[in-house]
Amino acid sequence: MEYTTILSSLADNILTITLNRPELFNAVNETMRKELLDAFRQAEKDSAVRCIVVRGAGEKAFCSGQDLKEYRETKTSMKDLLEKGYNPIVKQMRAMEKPIIAMINGVAAGAGFSLALACDMRIMSEKAKLIQAFVRIGLVADSGGHWLLPRIVGTARAFEYAATGRDIDAAEAERTGLVNRITKQEELEKITYELAGQLAHGPTKAIGMIKKTMNKGMTSSFEELLAYEAYMQEIASHTNDHKEGVAAFLEKRPAKFEGR
Repeated sequence: MEYTTILSSLADNILTITLNRPELFNAVNETMRKELLDAFRQAEKDSAVRCIVVRGAGEKAFCSGQDLKEYRETKTSMKDLLEKGYNPIVKQMRAMEKPIIAMINGVAAGAGFSLALACDMRIMSEKAKLIQAFVRIGLVADSGGHWLLPRIVGTARAFEYAATGRDIDAAEAERTGLVNRITKQEELEKITYELAGQLAHGPTKAIGMIKKTMNKGMTSSFEELLAYEAYMQEIASHTNDHKEGVAAFLEKRPAKFEGR
């Protein structure tokens, strides 16, 4: 599939997906939704992809959310927009057993905020901001926001962000656990790709299973989760990466993981 609203590039086992509508603060239109879903599906199947970085083009925005001009002109129902557009993307992101990092260089608002939340980790510029902006236009959060946000910051804080729609600066985002780290704008790319490289060259089979098991734990009882952990650990113990990790430890050398 040839992309026109995103950029996709693979280097050193890291796939970079760039939302590429900087003139519109990387607002999401129908074409971008289709291209994002395709890019994540292709990434899941490509064994060369061991980590994914999602970023926005330009200096002002990660993603400002839905392109409201397009939405008003097409008269698509909001239900169809979500069920056929956004929901498949965030479901794909949460289900795929590969780590995804959001590199938040500017504003992440509305569905753009939800897209960042659907990533596994978030690195944020000190100049960026997050906005649960739906309430500003009389809407409720979507694209998984009601599920993801309370699990990250707790229900009271999540309700505050959703009900007020106020700006969340980088310092508050780090303090409340919305992002893993904040950096100076000029260091954002360097810090993000250092983390991506660490993940991409780690035991990515195990990292994928960690993600899957944590997802399972969100809706499981403690007893169910213990049984699932034992099941996943048995699988992990038979991977080449586990064998390499043990051998490297015993031989007192750095491990060379291959993600299998």
